[in-house]
Amino acid sequence: MNMTHYMELLAVNQPWNLIIFMAIPIVLAETLAITELYLLFTRKFDGAVYYLNRFSGMAVGVYFVGIIYYIVTNAIIPITQAGEWRTVIDVIAVSTYVIAGLPLIWIALQEFGLVNRALDQMGKLKIHAICVAVFLVFGHVAMISGMLDPAILGYQAPHLMEMNHEVPAEHAGHMK
Repeated sequence: MNMTHYMELLAVNQPWNLIIFMAIPIVLAETLAITELYLLFTRKFDGAVYYLNRFSGMAVGVYFVGIIYYIVTNAIIPITQAGEWRTVIDVIAVSTYVIAGLPLIWIALQEFGLVNRALDQMGKLKIHAICVAVFLVFGHVAMISGMLDPAILGYQAPHLMEMNHEVPAEHAGHMK
């Protein structure tokens, strides 16, 4: 079966890539989401849950800065330059994963006091909730599209082409 670059990233270098690109950011983001719900319902802006929410918001935002930098420089740019995207499914999987990190970065910026300084506690909580929702939507689109086989839109991996004795036109002259 063919894989998107998203799924390939998670599958190689086991278990480290899975931990770095899925487990750590998801645990932090889910902690943020769960504590966000608690704060929305209780309005208790002090205590352990509030500080856990702030910490996880700062940590996941900073963490995603690193992830996005890594993916852009080590995946998006080289794959684009080489023309190696595995159909639009692959582009959607990788790009929505990167986009999913942006609202988390916004939360971190807010927690560090760099944006939304004029908002009161409820205004900041609303921004948090919107950002978590946007993260969840894009993160789930990334996961679902990342699990798809790009072959459903016609992609065939080079090793599969060789097994099927299919030679791309650009390589036909080299096969003698």
